[in-house]
Amino acid sequence: MTMIKLHPQLEKDCIVLGEFSLCSLLLLDDANYPWFILLPNRESISEIHQLSVTDQQQLMKESMFFSHCLEQVFQPDKLNIAALGNVVPQLHIHHIARFTTDASWPKPVWGAVTAIPYQKKQIDTIKNQLLKWFKNNNEQTFKQTGETVD
Repeated sequence: MTMIKLHPQLEKDCIVLGEFSLCSLLLLDDANYPWFILLPNRESISEIHQLSVTDQQQLMKESMFFSHCLEQVFQPDKLNIAALGNVVPQLHIHHIARFTTDASWPKPVWGAVTAIPYQKKQIDTIKNQLLKWFKNNNEQTFKQTGETVD
């Protein structure tokens, strides 16, 4: 699977971590929250129902797989999963690990506080945590730059 061209806002705000069979996995560059985005690699799609039935099912598999990952790696109090698309029309699904102690709990995260960019070491730590989990839970294939974890 080849990643589609990112919407300029996603390109500005996110770090590409790798790809599942359908979706690219992005990390929003905001250390206030473990905030990830699944981006289906399909052109000209803005809504889930516009995907083929097969792609809809694969999106759900990848979203549920990644949700389990977030619960086990970050142990959040709540997961927020949403596909809004009001600002970025390219279909993307937010997966945010929320904590009762986070910067905007219990309110929505959008615009609540100023984003704090990740340091390289923090990004590497998150990547390593996810890759370790993916390697031990191989229901979905994940490919990081030049590396496949099945």
